[in-house]
Amino acid sequence: MYSVAVLGATGIVGQRFVSLLAEHPYFELTAVAASERSAGKRYAEAVNWCIEGEIPENVRDMVVRNITPSEVRADIVFSALPSEVAKKVEPEFAEAGAVVASNASAYRMEGDVPLLIPEVNPEHLDMIEVQRERRGWDGAIITNPNCSTIIGVLTLKPLMDAFGVEEVVVSTMQALSGAGYSGVPGMSILDNLLPYIPKEEEKIETETRKILGTFNGSEVEFAEVRVSASCTRVPVLEGHAEAVFVRTSREAEPGEVAEVMRRFRAKPQELKLPTAPEHPLIVREEHNRPQPRFDRNAGGGMSVTVGRVRRDGVMGVKYFCLGHNTIRGAAGASVLNAELMHRLGVL
Repeated sequence: MYSVAVLGATGIVGQRFVSLLAEHPYFELTAVAASERSAGKRYAEAVNWCIEGEIPENVRDMVVRNITPSEVRADIVFSALPSEVAKKVEPEFAEAGAVVASNASAYRMEGDVPLLIPEVNPEHLDMIEVQRERRGWDGAIITNPNCSTIIGVLTLKPLMDAFGVEEVVVSTMQALSGAGYSGVPGMSILDNLLPYIPKEEEKIETETRKILGTFNGSEVEFAEVRVSASCTRVPVLEGHAEAVFVRTSREAEPGEVAEVMRRFRAKPQELKLPTAPEHPLIVREEHNRPQPRFDRNAGGGMSVTVGRVRRDGVMGVKYFCLGHNTIRGAAGASVLNAELMHRLGVL
């Protein structure tokens, strides 16, 4: 049993971490940490709990600590910190010997930091040894991608393996929770949508190529895939939806695309990791699915649901997909990364 802590434990993603880790078979949640205004308070007093379910009983009375290695000691530190804070704090924990499983964007594109989706690129964990040697750390930083990137790339992996992928165009419809509890004012989003999310398009376009790339022993050679993204915020609480258009290297019929997605399994399913869904991709045949209200919690929030797989006259194939942005797209992704590291002996 590994001791674990959550940094940024009072935010929406931090709350997801707490919920997922409270009764975990591999990990014992021993500390929660947040900003100075929350430090010193009981967790139940410090947090504005806004996800389904109650605060876990074994966490309610934990005293929130400051975000420093001297106050937070754990084998694994799950980071839900803002990027600018993570940039400073996460290396301090790695240097102190902790494995940092980060949801923050600060180190995703660093050359020696794995940007991991366990079903897609588990071999990138080999980068950890390069990272430790270069930086002199006993610990390490492992990141999961942007929430929209995770959802989209999970659908691309079986297509890349079966047909090759040359170009991708994606248009996202992203839930409010992705911006945090107070991130989008109600008057801005009610009866409306927002056609711009800062840095989101760039993250999708660059992260996708790193994740689908090849680790050559010292660095990742980015995949030769052209990616174009357009991102919008919509008045949905949870669940990011994406319209995806793909040009494959080999011609792919819609039925073939649906079938390779439906059959897709990978190492987390082989290892039966606790957070891994039985079906990473769920393909629906109905013309009006997936929908956030009905499909975001598929596979405990860890499956991505795909629908409307059809031919496209310009790109070749197109489909609609949806995933839970704060579970598969955030906290659940980091927890699954840590489970994989445990089972592969990386920790």
